[in-house]
Amino acid sequence: MSPFNLETCARPNILALEPYRCARDDYKDDGTNVLLDANENAYGPPLPPSITGLIQPQSGLGPVIDLPGLNRYPDPHQVPLKQLLCNLRQTHVHTQKKLSPSNLFVGVGSDEAIDALIRAFCRPGQDKILVCPPTYGMYSVSAQVNDVSLVKIPLLPGPDFQLDVPSILSALSSPDASTIKLAYFCSPGNPTGSLLSKSSIGSILAHPTWNGVVVVDEAYIDFAPDSASLAEWVVEFPNLVVMQTLSKAFGLAGIRLGAAFTSPEIARLLNALKAPYNVNNITSAIAEYALSPAGLEVMRANKAALLEQRDRLLREMPTIPGVGKLMGGTESNFLLYEMLNKDGQPDNVVALAVYEGLAETKGVVVRFRGKEHGCLGCLRITVGTEDEMTRFLEAIKKQLEQVRGVDARSEEEEKEKAASAVVA
Repeated sequence: MSPFNLETCARPNILALEPYRCARDDYKDDGTNVLLDANENAYGPPLPPSITGLIQPQSGLGPVIDLPGLNRYPDPHQVPLKQLLCNLRQTHVHTQKKLSPSNLFVGVGSDEAIDALIRAFCRPGQDKILVCPPTYGMYSVSAQVNDVSLVKIPLLPGPDFQLDVPSILSALSSPDASTIKLAYFCSPGNPTGSLLSKSSIGSILAHPTWNGVVVVDEAYIDFAPDSASLAEWVVEFPNLVVMQTLSKAFGLAGIRLGAAFTSPEIARLLNALKAPYNVNNITSAIAEYALSPAGLEVMRANKAALLEQRDRLLREMPTIPGVGKLMGGTESNFLLYEMLNKDGQPDNVVALAVYEGLAETKGVVVRFRGKEHGCLGCLRITVGTEDEMTRFLEAIKKQLEQVRGVDARSEEEEKEKAASAVVA
């Protein structure tokens, strides 16, 4: 018999790891579902509809992909792509200094940067990262993978969900603050949709003694007001990292392209520890086209269509019986709403029943977020196309009627049982 024992051979923190739950873990796409659970862009990527394959069409529109050249490794430095990202975020709203490709790390989605930062700055079993729940789950997953502890400073209560700056500053001034190497802030937040204030981030960056890195995750920044991104601010602060992705507003979740804007010194560290050819030729070519004038024009048109549907949800959701408060902000491509019980209180039982019923009986998939800090009874709804929003609004109204009707009948049954018991 082999002496191999997984339980004693593998790292304990990996054996105990609770992996990040993807939107598709619960409900798959069967070709008919309306998928409003993963914050994808329902309008798709900014690529011409004439593209049916990977070869550039004769019209000259679309990305140039050298299929015969795929026998060669890709460019490990991606300077043209990095320059296009700099051009996109160089607004001169936050600084007059200029971004350059030396300020960038590009990788396999923002997740690669999240993990790379922990590996670069945190000693396993000794150091910590600071997170502010409710927030993106991969910060905690990457920390556990790397045997790094968490310091949790919850966001201030909803519906605003802003940073608790005094508590964060206190944690960064504590006796063991030297072991807190990274502070991850999501802006706009996931699942909150709230844009964090620039002054709050600035206060943390201005901490007089803390020797650590501030990481601002801006995955949804293109749905926020113009010039909200702090990406160009990295030229003013040597310990600021601003992460972004093409998965959301650009509708390119399938190519897995993320970027981290930071100081040249931190970018050099991240580029040194990455895999040699982490961004492939096809991803790079599609990303470069998406960031070109033609691609940006389509992206902005698609974004405008999504924002129109977001405004529609903001108008119509409050009119549906059983829908409670909007929790969080509106600076993203999703909204977080309470589901109410018959007493008008946010309720996880109701929210979970609505979530499951929508998916299983109506083919509309949203995301249950009721177990996250400050999100009792909440569902997160990704904004989709006009047709998808029409189907969703009709479905959630019917589902809430059904769920709350069951609750009402159950309540009556309990009352009848109690009355019978008293009589007996």
